[in-house]
Amino acid sequence: MDAKTQLCAVIGNPIEHSLSPAIHNAAFNHLGLNYVYVAFRVRDVSSAIAGVRGLDIKGVSITIPHKVEVIKYVDEIDEVADRTGSINTIVNDGKRLKGYTTDGIAALRSLEEKGVSLSNKKIFIMGSGGAARAIAFALIMKRNPASLIIGGIIQQEVDKLVQDISSTKKISQAKGFIANEKSLEKQMQDIDILIQCTPVGMHPKTDNTPVPKRLLRDSLAVFDIIYNPVKTRLIRDAEETGCVVVSGIDMFVYQAALQFELWTGEIAPIKVMRKALLENK
Repeated sequence: MDAKTQLCAVIGNPIEHSLSPAIHNAAFNHLGLNYVYVAFRVRDVSSAIAGVRGLDIKGVSITIPHKVEVIKYVDEIDEVADRTGSINTIVNDGKRLKGYTTDGIAALRSLEEKGVSLSNKKIFIMGSGGAARAIAFALIMKRNPASLIIGGIIQQEVDKLVQDISSTKKISQAKGFIANEKSLEKQMQDIDILIQCTPVGMHPKTDNTPVPKRLLRDSLAVFDIIYNPVKTRLIRDAEETGCVVVSGIDMFVYQAALQFELWTGEIAPIKVMRKALLENK
């Protein structure tokens, strides 16, 4: 490090668990870039973003609980972030702060690199929170799914997401439902892709699954965005059923890689970042 070192950071609360410093610093070191990435526990978002401007911090990752509030303090946001209503990335060009969401695009990349086509497919997103919104809007803004089904447990949240999706007029079929075993069985019968965006199955409750194994079939593609554990109960069940499977590790690495590329203009060393993530889990 020296006076020319470019600083990047992640802000959140709590932040001690973050693996972002490990994977970004591994990437910077691998490419010989004079960058360093640190984690800041932030309670006051306004002051933190003022600090980004004052200290000329090159790039920022935003995590829970600041992804929505931070929008108030940047100068502009990209189209998908505008639809999603949250950002997870800031780029500082020295004059303006621009916000992006890389979660949705990372999800698309994770699926497509496993050979899963998204256009004209019937897609079921399980969950209606921030990650589900980011993926839903990336799908309809960047791809052309035949239909989107949103399944969740909070009626107001599900209804709002379906309403927001439908208002784009970019998809002819979007509907939501409250998820329980009976309703799941009906919805699972006529989909091509399942994208799981709830915390069910996350460490430490790794034996839980949001979808009973009996509802899976080998023609499905199954994507679980959870990355701890690497293989959730849903992913294990899907593998045994013969589904195409995509794990949350892929999405976590790709969203970070997209951030890295926005900040540096360099192609992210995906293998290095994935290795750092798995070594530090």
